[in-house]
Amino acid sequence: MAEKNLYYFVSDIHLGLDYKDPARRERKFSGFLRSLPAETKALFLLGDIFDFWYEYKNVIPRGFTRTLGALAQLHDRGTEIYFFNGNHDIWTYGYFERELGLVMKRQPYAVCLEGKWFCLGHGDGLGRGDRGYKFLKAVFNCRFLQVLFSGIHPRWAFGLAHAWSKHNRLAKGQQYAFRGEEEGIVRFSNEYQLCREADEKIDYFIFGHFHYKTRMPLKNGGELVLLGEWIHNFDYLVFDGENLVSRQYEAEEEPVAPEAVPEEGNRQ
Repeated sequence: MAEKNLYYFVSDIHLGLDYKDPARRERKFSGFLRSLPAETKALFLLGDIFDFWYEYKNVIPRGFTRTLGALAQLHDRGTEIYFFNGNHDIWTYGYFERELGLVMKRQPYAVCLEGKWFCLGHGDGLGRGDRGYKFLKAVFNCRFLQVLFSGIHPRWAFGLAHAWSKHNRLAKGQQYAFRGEEEGIVRFSNEYQLCREADEKIDYFIFGHFHYKTRMPLKNGGELVLLGEWIHNFDYLVFDGENLVSRQYEAEEEPVAPEAVPEEGNRQ
């Protein structure tokens, strides 16, 4: 009997955020990546994997060695890895594709997996309203302004970014107050569903960004699933071709290989 393909979804790791032991958080996330079984067909990284990521032509952010190595290992064994830019890791210019084999996607992205339709993305800025945030997002995505920012020495650019991160609600211990049917992402999902052909209706809308774990049925069909973050809850989703299940990564951190014990004849 053929084994089922597995599909994993995760978001909002915020690697590099200086809050609640960031080194331990990366060890835990890299442990999760290395724990994915051989049946894993695809991994969907739904944004804000990094709290700040900016690529210069010859410079990338310091750190994250365990995570980048684990992603490369996953790709090398044949797992498809899809990366969606979040509002904290917008500025990617080819490193992930060239060095790690990741496939970059923009939201909203509709894909059929084992006969089920998924609409995926980070979730920020979708739907009507929130003009202030959408203006800020347009500024961050402006190519001309990105070129200007690239002219700033990395020492100052990354210092500015990490200072900005202190305003992150995660760093302040704040939880998002989800408004249910009044939430823009809910309105977006319902309107998006109406634009689909009958045989391509979305079964699951999966997003991150809100740091608020929830699942709710939509009035126009399908289900909205919001992932939690990895500061407190270590949430992820797995789809086995039939069921979409929410789980938490329980391992304390990436397993550490035991030290090699010298053979009897090699002992000093």
